[in-house]
Amino acid sequence: MALAGEGVALTINARTAATLEATAKAIERETGVSVTAVAADITTPEGRAAVLAACPEPDILVNNAGGPPIGDFREWDEAVWQKAVNDNMITPINVIMLIRAVVDGMIARRFGRTSTSHRAR
Repeated sequence: MALAGEGVALTINARTAATLEATAKAIERETGVSVTAVAADITTPEGRAAVLAACPEPDILVNNAGGPPIGDFREWDEAVWQKAVNDNMITPINVIMLIRAVVDGMIARRFGRTSTSHRAR
């Protein structure tokens, strides 16, 4: 919301399409900026590819794959722990692929700034 409030067009991602679309509409309504919603699982290569396809040249990249599962960790079995580790450690490491895919363009565009404008895209 803070980025949108500054006029930054957004591409947002989450797994649940209905919630994601509602969030995109709320941001657009409140700020007037363009919001592209990409329903995909960012923890998968296909999800990362979908986000990059929707926004191949971002000026700002915020990585967040969520937190641990809801509930009492004392009740988690090994599969739940493995998924928590994957989602919160392995995925951010793999997200480096997103960073690698976009960082050169970000540098070339001076991280969304041009020599005549300080408005982020």
